[in-house]
Amino acid sequence: MGIKILAVDDSRTIRDMLALVLGEAGYSVQTAEDGQDALDTLDGFEPDVIISDINMPRLDGFGFVQAVRRIDRYRATPILVLTTESAPELKAWARAAGATGWIVKPFDAQKLIRAIQMVAG
Repeated sequence: MGIKILAVDDSRTIRDMLALVLGEAGYSVQTAEDGQDALDTLDGFEPDVIISDINMPRLDGFGFVQAVRRIDRYRATPILVLTTESAPELKAWARAAGATGWIVKPFDAQKLIRAIQMVAG
């Protein structure tokens, strides 16, 4: 079994793009539509890498990252933030919440795959 990725974004288009790009790269991908949906998904799917948007309904990316970091088995799981936001203070906040890296949308498929390869070891 290859690397498993959980991709969290409230945009169906972004979720579909991530599933396509990452699936073609050989990854097993599960998607979730917001932070709460993603937390529910973690019960049956144990990802090696998590990619999450910030601005989402119900539970935003910051809250989701903090919640994931409180789960013992996911303390060290790499979390890449994928968002349209680029403000340095938001990056600092994401890092403080436990995010591993930051990628700005629209994303370049090759850069995203390289980032995953870097954090997935």
